[in-house]
Amino acid sequence: MATATKEYVLRLEGKELSITNPDKPLWPEAGVTKLRYLQYLIEVSPYFLAYSKNRLLTVIRYPHGIQDKSFYQKNIPDYAPDWIKTAEWENTRYVLLNDLPTMIWMANQAALEWHISFHEAHNDLPTELVFDLDPSTAEFGPVIEAALQLKEVLDELRLPGYIKTSGASGMQVYVPIKRQYSFEQTREVGQFIATYLTQKYPKTITIERLVKNRGTKLYVDYLQHWRGKTLAAPYSTRAKPQATVSTPLTWDEVPQIHPTDFTVETVPARIKTKGDLFHPLLEADKQVSLDPILDFLKKK
Repeated sequence: MATATKEYVLRLEGKELSITNPDKPLWPEAGVTKLRYLQYLIEVSPYFLAYSKNRLLTVIRYPHGIQDKSFYQKNIPDYAPDWIKTAEWENTRYVLLNDLPTMIWMANQAALEWHISFHEAHNDLPTELVFDLDPSTAEFGPVIEAALQLKEVLDELRLPGYIKTSGASGMQVYVPIKRQYSFEQTREVGQFIATYLTQKYPKTITIERLVKNRGTKLYVDYLQHWRGKTLAAPYSTRAKPQATVSTPLTWDEVPQIHPTDFTVETVPARIKTKGDLFHPLLEADKQVSLDPILDFLKKK
């Protein structure tokens, strides 16, 4: 006799959502089922949605969990409910992850990674300057070292930096900036800072794009920061065995942490204790001017 498939109806913000296969293991090694995943998203949604609102969203879907096949999805599916907000950008109809029902509907479709643009859907100006620290080896120590070295440089330039784990093997540093610069301008500043780092630490840091040419050096990626490109959102889960989460940190924590410290199971309690450490990125009075650096670069 066939076993009936479990299905729940979840009511959120006036929407009815059918939750299928709630017991499906999405992260089998971590013991995270779809139901546990949805609980995590509901817990962190007030913080998560603050960063995804009105951004171009790309998800990675794993219909049978992280150990099986996956695919990227940018266009909204034809069968999506009509209440999901969207925006068209360069011939793609993107979902706008603006509310909890949208998040849970997509999570029920096994969207396990959430990657957002560096700009809002209807505005091509970047909202921050971002550096992605990408190691070439399995060790996490070089990432910590490079992050602290980058912070030294940002301090010298009087630029605030906010750091998070990628949820995978690296970390990312965000500088909140005034909403008045083009991506061409932020590219100039990013290249200047990353190049300076490689000159200061030539044995351990590189800006070489090709993986085969990096050796064991850590790659400081400033090129990813561009219109239409994306990075894992703060509090996004990642398709790693431990059900890791891209998690904001304090700089004091950086020397002692490992990405596997921050998971679906640990992050909600962490937010209750520490609050949202990325919140300054949302505050207008924390946004800084890049004019002094751009003026300096013009004179070079």
